[in-house]
Amino acid sequence: MHEERATLVLAQPRVGMNASSAGRITLVSNRGPVEHRLLEDGQLSRRRGQGGLVTALEPLAAKSEALWIALAATEGDRMAASNGEMAVHLSEGRCRLRLVDLPRPVYQQHYAVFSNPILWFLQHRLWTHLGKRDLEGRLLQAWREGYVPANRAVAEAVVAATRTQLSPIVMLHDYHLYLVPGYIRAQLPKAAIHHFIHIPWPAPAYWQPLPAPMRQAICAGLAASDVIGFQTRRDARHFLQSCREFLRGAHVDEEGGTLRWWEGHTAHVRSYPISVDVCTLRRLAESVTVKAYRDELAARYSGQTVIVRVDRLDPSKNALIGFEAYDRLLRSRPDLVGRVRFLAFLVPSRTGIPEYQHYSQKVMKAVQAINARHGRGDWVPIDVFCEDNRSQALAGLQIYDVLLVNPVADGMNLVAKEGPIVNQRNGVLVLSREAGAYEQLAEAVIPVWPADVADTAEALARAISMPALERQWRTQRLRSLIEAEDLDRWVHSQLDDLRRLASRSRAVA
Repeated sequence: MHEERATLVLAQPRVGMNASSAGRITLVSNRGPVEHRLLEDGQLSRRRGQGGLVTALEPLAAKSEALWIALAATEGDRMAASNGEMAVHLSEGRCRLRLVDLPRPVYQQHYAVFSNPILWFLQHRLWTHLGKRDLEGRLLQAWREGYVPANRAVAEAVVAATRTQLSPIVMLHDYHLYLVPGYIRAQLPKAAIHHFIHIPWPAPAYWQPLPAPMRQAICAGLAASDVIGFQTRRDARHFLQSCREFLRGAHVDEEGGTLRWWEGHTAHVRSYPISVDVCTLRRLAESVTVKAYRDELAARYSGQTVIVRVDRLDPSKNALIGFEAYDRLLRSRPDLVGRVRFLAFLVPSRTGIPEYQHYSQKVMKAVQAINARHGRGDWVPIDVFCEDNRSQALAGLQIYDVLLVNPVADGMNLVAKEGPIVNQRNGVLVLSREAGAYEQLAEAVIPVWPADVADTAEALARAISMPALERQWRTQRLRSLIEAEDLDRWVHSQLDDLRRLASRSRAVA
């Protein structure tokens, strides 16, 4: 453990690298823009990668014809990785893809044990939800045998792909790759390195479950970046406070948003709230498939007030508290029974991890109990759509009267931005104060504390009874806030800052 820490923390950049030219952008993430599946006949099929990260980065990758480096996640990915670098056609162009094929035990320890759930639960303030079965032993093993070697392998792939470039531009994403900037900086001191973290960064006290060398290594790895991006100003501030606590000798300027730890190097810490592609989202919402789902849902729930949630079945999304708040609302307001329905579009998530399995079971058991308690004849209070069906979920967002987004903690939560854009009923957004989106949208939402069942029930009641003019104002205000800082601005503000701040750092050095 100590040797792993020293290798990362004490290694300093080499100078005098011989390079010939500036190159294209290199994007680096855990998952790539496409996913490969191995068919029964032994052939490979390819489909677009899942998740918001692909949606966010695809336009940049296509327009710049970027090289995208990612980990091989499926058996199909592993087979594709053996063919080397490949061309990938995207909706707006194409990019090149290079998959890093880790040994299966390394990938398992890196992804399924350390990144998820350890880092995910810690950064979402859910540490107490982790199973206690030899947690300390699993933590150390997953770090040594998974997280560290996986980060090294990714860094080696980046260095191999960009070594001949004078000042390669490398844009890394998320919590799976915290150590990579340090490994790159040690070999390519002139690289312009950006690292964006999509999930929350909690205050230093929440990091205490990790051993001190791990905390130091994570902060040191990120400190090798030129720009470190977060969803909110609060996350950026918490990161700088963490570096002050965990990196001995670090020079931290919270007001100026800078961090100096690597000799002669300044990291700039900024917030870049991610958003949605408004035009593409509206176009998708009017597609034939989504319209068919919308018509079906509108007919089925005609005459009802509809509460909607759209989430992954993840403890951080807090579906259980949302259902308990709805139960409390019906108990206190029996006049709403038969009139107010709750539609939950829940996507199964990380089903191989015990903590997720247990949470899913608790959620479904709670739904069954609430339906048994308040159901009347053919009227069922909660309808759960448990499947990965993007079109159906978008249709649900179009017909809500109330949208409940109440995560325990969330980097941003794009559902809070998608809903107001596509909704057709001037629906009211009830939003957790701990969602990153709250920092931008606070003035036009009904806020809730995510652990407070009574507070959430009262917010639902207020949203249901809100006058039409106020609903209309809130919807229009939310749309204007979201449109003013769309996905295109998110991408280009980061790239512009990286080029400007990295060149400034080189000039100072």
